[in-house]
Amino acid sequence: MSKYSKRPLDFAGLKTVPLKERGGKVKMADFASVFRAGSGVAGWLDSLPRILAGNSFRAVVDALVEARRHERAIIWGLGGHVIKCGLAPVLIDLMRRGYVTVFALNGAAAIHDFEIALAGHTSEDVEAVLPDGRFGSAEETGRDMNRAIAEGDRDGLGMGEALGRWLDSGAASEHAASSVLLEAYRQGTPVTVHVAIGTDTPHTHPAADAAAIGSASHRDFRLLSAYVADLNEGGVYLNVGSAVVLPEVFLKAVSAVRNLGHPLANFTTADFDFLQHYRPRVNVVERPHAGSGGAGYAITGHHELMVPLLAAALIERDS
Repeated sequence: MSKYSKRPLDFAGLKTVPLKERGGKVKMADFASVFRAGSGVAGWLDSLPRILAGNSFRAVVDALVEARRHERAIIWGLGGHVIKCGLAPVLIDLMRRGYVTVFALNGAAAIHDFEIALAGHTSEDVEAVLPDGRFGSAEETGRDMNRAIAEGDRDGLGMGEALGRWLDSGAASEHAASSVLLEAYRQGTPVTVHVAIGTDTPHTHPAADAAAIGSASHRDFRLLSAYVADLNEGGVYLNVGSAVVLPEVFLKAVSAVRNLGHPLANFTTADFDFLQHYRPRVNVVERPHAGSGGAGYAITGHHELMVPLLAAALIERDS
């Protein structure tokens, strides 16, 4: 005999409802279909379940196609890992196809892309060089990036354009075709770079000019804001692989644009990352749409898989 004063509830009188009357949010009509050999990427996309991420992925593809068709802004926010994964050729091809209005890079993405253009490799072994302080001490990276930024700032350029111009002046090697900074500069597609002082290895180089870095990056923030205004009624913002800096930059740009009286509603945002972090979820997927319509999506997966899949789906829609 239990010594507790309470006794378990008697469920004999509990009311039930017929399963048919209750219904369900998941229906067989929404199930995945078996992929048919030879049906291509379009067949694969159509075979996905019309549930959760399957629907989200389709919605992002549709939004990008419609944004290009209606000449609305398509902004790609890129974290460093996206470049380190070797995705520059895919992104450059999408740019040439009209699926990029502007690239917004954090400092790490700019560094990796710049090093690829200079040397064809990037991403040092931090654990091996941190003990003796050699981490982040590559001479050409610190010297040339800082000189490019300082010279560009004197000419009224943002950081992205300054870096692209430097690479186009003959600094880039035979690997230049795999540089987003350079290929975007040559095509006239804007690149903005958004840094926090002390987060990037060139900031420790003797050539670092903090005033120029801050001025050039702030100019890029204002330029990005001008393109954020063009998201209104059908544009798309993609945050790919930035957990902190770019989600914060994007949200401030959204607020500044609205503060200045520009209409900004009914656009699409998406966060692509292999983990869903707090800031991308609230600053990219949720908050920008509060009271203004539009939709935000969270697509979880490795960049080296998801970005090529997205690109393939877009290319297939063009065929």
